[in-house]
Amino acid sequence: MIRFSNVTKSFRKACVLDDISLEIGLSERVALIGSNGAGKTTLIRCLLGEYTFDGQVTIEGRDPRQERTAVLGTIGFVPQLPPPLKMPVAQLIDFSAALCGTDPARIHELAQRLGLDLAPILARPFVKLSGGMKQKLLIAIALGRDAKVLVMDEPAANLDPEARKIFFELLAERQEDVTMLISSHRLNEVSALVNRVIEMDMGKVVLDDRVADDVSLSGQFACRISIKRNEAAFAKAMLAWNFRDLGNGLEWEGDVPGPDRLRFMGMTSRYVALISDFSLEEAKVGAGGTAN
Repeated sequence: MIRFSNVTKSFRKACVLDDISLEIGLSERVALIGSNGAGKTTLIRCLLGEYTFDGQVTIEGRDPRQERTAVLGTIGFVPQLPPPLKMPVAQLIDFSAALCGTDPARIHELAQRLGLDLAPILARPFVKLSGGMKQKLLIAIALGRDAKVLVMDEPAANLDPEARKIFFELLAERQEDVTMLISSHRLNEVSALVNRVIEMDMGKVVLDDRVADDVSLSGQFACRISIKRNEAAFAKAMLAWNFRDLGNGLEWEGDVPGPDRLRFMGMTSRYVALISDFSLEEAKVGAGGTAN
């Protein structure tokens, strides 16, 4: 699906990509990780046809520089930093849909599923939206097209827990027929989303590892937590994850999306001195179709 062949890119005399060769197949979900300056963003921009470079990049055999319009029509892209567009939301949706022949209603539907009510903001300039609103709209636009490749840079960074859950479910619906490239600074943010990890450092690939699909993108974990005393900060954190207070703020119960389990455990680790009991079990689907 995607092929990088001996890709080298320099800015002035600084080598940012150093002879990168990679092949990424259909339905692979790749985490592209590495520190700032490792070359992740430059590699993505070469893939999107934004830079000239030495070597070759192809998507389904086509060159994103030479056939940019056709290639970009098959890619859904979610940038880390939303562009400062002054275009009204309604116009942005219609323009984006027209570029790839998508029905704007599909983008509206996906935005609604992510918890973004478009009706009150259709006339508002995109640049005036909150960070979370921008992220949800960009995700809806990217997933609203019949893209064969999804390229996402820290895609869930500004999403609330419920929107992250829905986002993972939307990705799960596409995982069999789409190639995903997810760039992130931290592997634990995307580890459960992916089945391959590529790490970059100083413009080179230093790790390329395929990992098991042990948890589905739509999997759920049932969690129950007991704490020693009532703590307002802990209660606020639990309510943000849509947990239920079972009594006086000392017993909490809720569901954690599979792809978010490491992030959730990282959050609760801050309260390790407060927690007296903690259980996290994967919910299993019974014969009747219900989780148990």
